Amino acid sequence: MEKQAAETAILDLLKLAYEEGVINSSQISKGFNRLIETIDDLALDIPKARDLLKSLISKASSEGWLCASSLKSLHYRPEEQIEDGTLKLFKVKVTSIIQEYFLTGDIIDVVSNLESENFASSTRLKAIFVKRLITLAMDRKNREKEMASVLLSSLCFPSEDILSGFNLLVESAEDAALDNPSIVEDLALFLARAVVDEVLAPFHLEEIGNNCEGPDSIGSKVIQLARSLLNARLSGERILRCWGGGGSNKTGWEIDDVKDKIGKLLEEYDSGGDLREACRCIKELGMPFFHHEVVKKALINVMEKRNERLWGLLQECYSMGLITPNQMAKGFGRVGECIDDLVLDVPDVEKQFGFYVDRAKKEGWLESSFSTGRSEHVVENGFQS
Repeated sequence: MEKQAAETAILDLLKLAYEEGVINSSQISKGFNRLIETIDDLALDIPKARDLLKSLISKASSEGWLCASSLKSLHYRPEEQIEDGTLKLFKVKVTSIIQEYFLTGDIIDVVSNLESENFASSTRLKAIFVKRLITLAMDRKNREKEMASVLLSSLCFPSEDILSGFNLLVESAEDAALDNPSIVEDLALFLARAVVDEVLAPFHLEEIGNNCEGPDSIGSKVIQLARSLLNARLSGERILRCWGGGGSNKTGWEIDDVKDKIGKLLEEYDSGGDLREACRCIKELGMPFFHHEVVKKALINVMEKRNERLWGLLQECYSMGLITPNQMAKGFGRVGECIDDLVLDVPDVEKQFGFYVDRAKKEGWLESSFSTGRSEHVVENGFQS
């Protein structure tokens, strides 16, 4: 595709291979489908890749050696409306951000830089970031691999976005294996670590596995090894220490410590603690990029206990600028993601959540356009219909 002069010769070769029985129709379709799956990445270097591929498919189909109906769609998905130039520039910028992070270990700086790129609403850009982060880490030592996992859990992207990123990694694993012989082991460890860090759920491995081409493909081997790692005795502790730990200023263990501290300070305030003291403790955590955890835990507590004392704490934190609008939205978004789990203990949690989302919008914490994909309309009794 990069050299149009060779197009005719390549098509003739494929046609001859098909007619001679060297390549069957199934393999022809599979090859074209792999091109379709990677067309977005190709488009970064070949702006007209999509149109060129459509032309190749049309010619091959008209010559009778490709069944076009067996191919995946080449149509743009909503996220694919991003211009090629924007994608290419984003890829360059995040590469620089990640390389700087590997040098400094500064998670706050990464969060700040990503927010300045205004990509928070784009599932596709977040998936590309995940792919780039892990790809660059796999080319480096254990220190950077640990740092990549810590960053992935600290950013708290929606699990679907991270899943999309891992799908991109698995799709490109066959090609990546040419330069990285240990791709199966590396990628399996990243997947297993993501599950242990609760960045992905175990069932996400099934979803990724369903996209693999066959039991002997690199992707399938990655999934099989990841499952084996997770099923091993004491797997959680071993996987957390798989790269030795200590990869950044905030290791996986320290992130867990911060979560515990947040839980304890919220519990203390809810039991009658001082408002100023609670705000001071939140500030002294020194992790403003992680304040969405405060929002998440506080909101869940409010809905479980039907006690709005912690809502007052969120009001104070927001009014003094301790919790930013971005962190507030991220916290509410994370609660929205776990509603299905919360409903087991709080049957009306979805109604309560809808009420508090609308209330947060009225108080200016959330943009009016904020949505978690759930119904969030309020009726007169304070809960959604």
